[in-house]
Amino acid sequence: MRTVNTDSRRVTRGVASRLAVPAGVLAAVAAAFAYVGTVDPNEPGHYPVCPLLRYTGLYCPGCGGLRSAHAFVHGDLAAALQDNALAVLGYLGFAVLWTVWVVHAVRGRPLRFDPRPAQVWSLGALLLVFTVVRNLPFGGWLHP
Repeated sequence: MRTVNTDSRRVTRGVASRLAVPAGVLAAVAAAFAYVGTVDPNEPGHYPVCPLLRYTGLYCPGCGGLRSAHAFVHGDLAAALQDNALAVLGYLGFAVLWTVWVVHAVRGRPLRFDPRPAQVWSLGALLLVFTVVRNLPFGGWLHP
């Protein structure tokens, strides 16, 4: 009977240790979202200004990301999408990847994330197109 208890503790400790890193990542992301949700990026002086926007007047792919996160935390999905639609897709993508990571960790399987070159280039092209379109006159609906 004693070996059964030891084995069950070992299994429990194994799952807990495998979930430690995903839980830490989730805690860090939750803390960052809690901070951005508390400290309003729409108030001047709380966060640094985007250097690309300041010196060139061009929006980078991340411009509006903090305002988007603030709106997302407060449940205003329309405002979050208006501030930075790509960031909202990133939040949802993170949630999916994190969930897959946890499922793999519970099952004791390593998570393999090995994107192909075409996938990496496609992501880069998406960022580039998003950046160019949001800086063109007809892309005003993508301005933060």
